[in-house]
Amino acid sequence: MEENENDGPSQRTTLQRNRTNLGSPAVGNPSSIASLAYAGEPLFGFTYTTDLLPKGKFEVEQWSTTRFIKATGNFWQLESRTAFEYGVNDRFQFSLYADYDSTAAYHNGPFGATTPGEPFSYDAPGPDDHYNRTRFIGVSGEAIYRLLSPYTHAVGVALYFEPTIGPGFVEPESRLILQKNFRDDRLVLGFNFTYAPEYRRLPPDTTCMCLAETDVNADFGVSYRFRRNWSVGFESMNEREFNSLNFTHEINSAYYLGPVVHYAGRNFFVTATFVAQMPWATTHSDTLPGAVVNGYDFDNDFEKYRVRIKFGWYFGGKKQ
Repeated sequence: MEENENDGPSQRTTLQRNRTNLGSPAVGNPSSIASLAYAGEPLFGFTYTTDLLPKGKFEVEQWSTTRFIKATGNFWQLESRTAFEYGVNDRFQFSLYADYDSTAAYHNGPFGATTPGEPFSYDAPGPDDHYNRTRFIGVSGEAIYRLLSPYTHAVGVALYFEPTIGPGFVEPESRLILQKNFRDDRLVLGFNFTYAPEYRRLPPDTTCMCLAETDVNADFGVSYRFRRNWSVGFESMNEREFNSLNFTHEINSAYYLGPVVHYAGRNFFVTATFVAQMPWATTHSDTLPGAVVNGYDFDNDFEKYRVRIKFGWYFGGKKQ
């Protein structure tokens, strides 16, 4: 499909293109340069890439993730994040997040008992209660350091660390981020490996900040830019939970798959992902009885569908 040359790239991606391609073979090749227009955009809802904000540039992001449908009853959970990001230099980006969630549940858990989602696991409603709650989850500090750029190396590589601290909750999350580009950088592949132990004060002993579980996830995304401002693709996730720090005593394993669409304006972007759980779940040594139904995992951190929408605005930095 023919591109509209009047549809200019966002400030973030223009700066990313200029920064990463000085001295690279793509310079002087108009098709390659044009294809890099969206190198810095967050193309995926769940999968991170190695593209970062340019030095001195700010970004405000709003995330909204809706989880819904369990095996029985009624359930929805809205997870919200407000983020402020800053490009410290060409390799390092730092962000601050505020996390706050809302939920409603009724007869949604194993064997039909009302069961709150994981962020609300501090509460113990009765099996027939109508549960509704809004909660401040905590604040997060996110640091991403890029080791290799996919525009000057065969594969982009970045390291990610995000500690989250909230009332009765601590989670130090680490990721390995990989990115590979094809077809003059129109086709982008991203892969993340995540390791995130969660510590919570849970009843009956709320004095102990104890290990609740360890999340071990593998995310994969493919995105293709078919117009100057538009990209489409898909994302897949395998999310595993363990009752240990060393990959033993597995609790759950669920698989999600679905489409993603991304639009980049000059000073903003919108990304939307819809994923559905695949019927590939099986029971493990520490699986809660009744959590796996017909190949779907419906423990308190899993549901049938998820929708994530991310909206971001860019400002600051030097004009190019």
